[in-house]
Amino acid sequence: MMIQQPFGRTGWQVPLLSFGAQRIVDEHNCTEDEAIQIVNTAIDRGITYFDTAPSYSEGQSEHRLGLALQGRRHEVKIATKTHDRTRDGSLRLLEASLERLQTDHVDEWRLHNMVTIEQLDRCFAEDGAIKALLEAQEQGLVKKLSISGHTNPQVLVEAIRRFDFDSALVALSALDHHIYSFAHEFVPLAREKGMGIVGMKVLALGKLGNWYEQALRYTLSLPISTSIVGMESMEQLEKNLAIAENFQPMTEQERLDFWKEIMHLATPQTLPWKASVWGSDTWYPRAQ
Repeated sequence: MMIQQPFGRTGWQVPLLSFGAQRIVDEHNCTEDEAIQIVNTAIDRGITYFDTAPSYSEGQSEHRLGLALQGRRHEVKIATKTHDRTRDGSLRLLEASLERLQTDHVDEWRLHNMVTIEQLDRCFAEDGAIKALLEAQEQGLVKKLSISGHTNPQVLVEAIRRFDFDSALVALSALDHHIYSFAHEFVPLAREKGMGIVGMKVLALGKLGNWYEQALRYTLSLPISTSIVGMESMEQLEKNLAIAENFQPMTEQERLDFWKEIMHLATPQTLPWKASVWGSDTWYPRAQ
């Protein structure tokens, strides 16, 4: 059985390894039938936390997750997102997400990819997205409120000082440790506030593929609730499950040895989500 861990103060238990649904799409050469099989096998093996977003392949990720979860919705937690920074735009996104997911609620709704303080300010404006999160929660359309960030941990530090989010999804690969480190700058404060913390970018978009097991063990060993990994094939699912089901925390010496091997990759060129040229202006133009 996979290790189950507390999800912050929510009272939920989540598996050590969780499912990033961004890749169960045509864009990643995953068919609809394959997506349904992968998701159901994941649930059978103890993965009960699924992360998706309306921006993933123009909603195809949500649509396929919804198909796969028919008859099993009660077994899982679903997190989806809004990349719009306004109340009205976010509520429209949520309505479409619920329709694609074929559910009457999602367990978490996140402010997606908060890059700058200016974006955060927009979300907290009079007509900002935070109003949508609160209204949707009051209506029972979403259970918990969340935020995500890849780039600057101090933006999320400011966010959780302004608002009592239930959880956060942040970049926590072994390479992220060395540039604008969420592990150093964000995780301690989030834990102090009782938040559920979800790691992502575990393999640094494949940059750590030659150190697959070490990369996954590194992030799974952090003081967080769970880590999502994108999976587009049964082979990838089985590979990740083999590590998670037989998980051994990384020792301090193993971590140091691993860092020595990969340190040469810790550059803005290798980690584009940490580079100044990467952000919402190119990924989410409608969010401006």
